[in-house]
Amino acid sequence: MRQARAFAPASVANVAVGFDLLGYAVAGVGDTVTVRRIEAPTVRIAAIRGSAVALPTEAAGNTAGAALIALREALALPFGFEIEIDKGIPLSSGMGGSAASCVAALVAANALLEAPLERAQLYLHSLEGEAVASGSRHGDNLGPMFLGGLVLSTLERMVPVPVPAQWHSLLVHPDALLETRRARAALQGHYALGEFVTQSTHLALVLSGCHAGDAGLVRAGLRDALIEPRRAPLIVGFDAAKQAALDAGAMGAGISGAGPSVFAWFESREAAEAAAPAVRAAFAAAGFASQSWVTPLDSPGAHLL
Repeated sequence: MRQARAFAPASVANVAVGFDLLGYAVAGVGDTVTVRRIEAPTVRIAAIRGSAVALPTEAAGNTAGAALIALREALALPFGFEIEIDKGIPLSSGMGGSAASCVAALVAANALLEAPLERAQLYLHSLEGEAVASGSRHGDNLGPMFLGGLVLSTLERMVPVPVPAQWHSLLVHPDALLETRRARAALQGHYALGEFVTQSTHLALVLSGCHAGDAGLVRAGLRDALIEPRRAPLIVGFDAAKQAALDAGAMGAGISGAGPSVFAWFESREAAEAAAPAVRAAFAAAGFASQSWVTPLDSPGAHLL
């Protein structure tokens, strides 16, 4: 094969209780990347389409390009890659847009190798791409994009977390931008030990609830005691949107990734769909139009087209 195309879905990262660790895939929206094998031993970006603002076209400064540079160097490949990116995820939305381009590029390029790698190996190279966008290596967007579903991602491995098939997510994206680096800067400062203990308790409850299929445990734990208090002031309308989801019966709700998108978990698709108008109305009252998606928590990951 000389050319391959791949799709990588959007994702919800952090999931309130797992900062830089936990995330899940979102069906229905994502990025598509076409990769061609070229003779020149380099990586270049031929086109980027679908972005409202100019994105880096120098490979080393682009998440997809940086990931393929890492792949080439690790395997000492004698050939290179040319990339075309079609963006389907809104910029600075908290939906993993930078990671999706990176993952789709790696999945497509992997199909062009004589000995394709396992996704666990591709994941390690994707961390280099994600670092270009956020300034740090973290896999909470990358893991679920590679594997689908809810995934706990460390710097060394991806660990799938089982969830009941009937549980669904509502994701609402207001028509606003919040740059990842700005959202991360809001986290600077001192934290009390008790905040970490509370957050660890919440993470343990959510993971236990997912494994057991116990919505009560998830309801007890799906609350962010560490990150949300510092980021929520950056998102106009967030408090009302979150409360609308909880009033509609959500197991929990919070900021998707770095924001400004908001996610909520429900015990059924019907409940998630019924809650969407109220959450969108909360953002409308704050002056923002919005888009929404309802997706199973075990949605599929990246795949070849």
